[in-house]
Amino acid sequence: MTNEIMKTAGGGNDSPFERIKRTNEAGNEYWSSRDFAQILGYTDYRNFEQVIKKAKTACFNSGHRIEDHIGDITDMIKRQGKGQSKPS
Repeated sequence: MTNEIMKTAGGGNDSPFERIKRTNEAGNEYWSSRDFAQILGYTDYRNFEQVIKKAKTACFNSGHRIEDHIGDITDMIKRQGKGQSKPS
């Protein structure tokens, strides 16, 4: 899978993971699970939610606090509702 991910990176030296990296006001780096899902080829985010649950379990089972490594921040998704016209 790593080779496939690197192939989708396109030109340059940045991995796709570096390109989706975000930084908060304190300078801490973090990544959005929705961005990860897209890079890893999940077309339906609901399927990726199971991966997140497994990651939380693995974190806990390894003796780490889940809250220290996996945040439950929800990004709002802009969706076009029924009956709305498309923006120009």
